[in-house]
Amino acid sequence: MAGGSSALMVAAAVALGGGLLLVARRLMTGGSARAAASALMRGKTVIITGANCGIGRATAAELLRLQARVILACRDPERAEEAARELREETGDSGEVVVKQLDLSSLKSVRRFCQEVVREEPTLDVLINNAGVFQCPYTKTEDGFEMQFGVNHLGHFLLTHLLLGLLKNSAPSRIVVVSSKLYKYGEINFDDLNSEKTYGRGSAYSRSKLANILFTRELARRLEGSGVTVNVLHPGIVRTNLGRHINIPVLVKPLFNVVSWAFFKSPVEGAQTSIYLASSPEVDGVSGKYFGDCKEEELLPKAMDDLVARKLWDISEVMVGLIK
Repeated sequence: MAGGSSALMVAAAVALGGGLLLVARRLMTGGSARAAASALMRGKTVIITGANCGIGRATAAELLRLQARVILACRDPERAEEAARELREETGDSGEVVVKQLDLSSLKSVRRFCQEVVREEPTLDVLINNAGVFQCPYTKTEDGFEMQFGVNHLGHFLLTHLLLGLLKNSAPSRIVVVSSKLYKYGEINFDDLNSEKTYGRGSAYSRSKLANILFTRELARRLEGSGVTVNVLHPGIVRTNLGRHINIPVLVKPLFNVVSWAFFKSPVEGAQTSIYLASSPEVDGVSGKYFGDCKEEELLPKAMDDLVARKLWDISEVMVGLIK
């Protein structure tokens, strides 16, 4: 009994401390939310990948409140339509929400989506590359790529490339890329980008997130003078369904739930930097930078290696079929 009581006391203390941190964090993020609200997104068209849940959905909700026209680019049309209905109820007549099907694990789907957007949309003001796969078992995309690298990097690489013309014609416009602090544990192994020799769930995810940052860096260089900016961010540790592939022992789950509630960000909190980079006037003209909690942060040297970034770009072009 004594041991059980001690465990409960520890859990309660953790929850209380986490609750205080949660309140403090919300107070700190209030300024960034107000900055986003003043950015006047009225009538601007925004595409958000993976926008039916988690950070993507929270980002969509706030941009709708800022009166943007938001396209939910999602793999599952039914779930996306349900999210759209809920968003309309939550935000009223603030903005317009549109659903389009996009499966980033299929290059054919990416091309079809982009053709539809270019055909139907006169402008594109913001592209938010938000969708992601996290530490899944080894599987391959429709085109034979390791799933995490294929979705998190290659799918978004092709998507962005095919929408660049529209973004340039709509300038000033913005691209926002969602990465992760876990990039620090990733390595770009050009001899095994597809993880066919060795595969680790965590290392593959970190590699894909490092690729996001290197892609942003090279894209920013190529977009200089175009009026299109691109920045990358980490949202922090957020309570979403992204971790569905992680197995937590049954006995540990209650404590994990308490800790996650106490210390992890909510999706709304996790979305603040995406919202900031998409809408804030404070980042007008800023490009090629890495942000966390609505502030620019330093990167490790391996994430600023321009030679690796260019080589990854060249190889990615071949992998997605842009160059034969």
